[in-house]
Amino acid sequence: MGMQVGEKSGSMNSEINITPLADVMLVLLIIVMLIAPLLQKGVDVTLPEASNTTDKPENDTQTVLAVTADGRFYVDSTQTTEQEMLTTVQTTLERKFEKIVLIKADQDAQYADVMAVLDRLQRAGIEDIGLITERKVGSGGISAGGE
Repeated sequence: MGMQVGEKSGSMNSEINITPLADVMLVLLIIVMLIAPLLQKGVDVTLPEASNTTDKPENDTQTVLAVTADGRFYVDSTQTTEQEMLTTVQTTLERKFEKIVLIKADQDAQYADVMAVLDRLQRAGIEDIGLITERKVGSGGISAGGE
């Protein structure tokens, strides 16, 4: 309630009370801050370990192609078939500034699946390809992906 100065004590206060609006906005901000990191997780795969990795910060400009242990393919967390994978990657690369494809393959994925992906990308003219790995425990290297 606002303080009334110079008016009759029984008249209505016409000032807007913004306290409830501020409360709702703060709650929405907290919800967004808690949920945003969960949305950036991507496809859940067990990455192979390597000791000679370099740090690659996560951002939305990367195109990540994930290969799961059961042979499914995901382009930026969207599942695609093996036949449509190359078209999906090329469409995604057209919308992004960074023209690099990062392959995030499960350590239990078939070697033939990963090599087929590499071969198809190279035949399509995509030459900037990287592999995402985890840092080997106990080594001095730095994680390459973090996804």
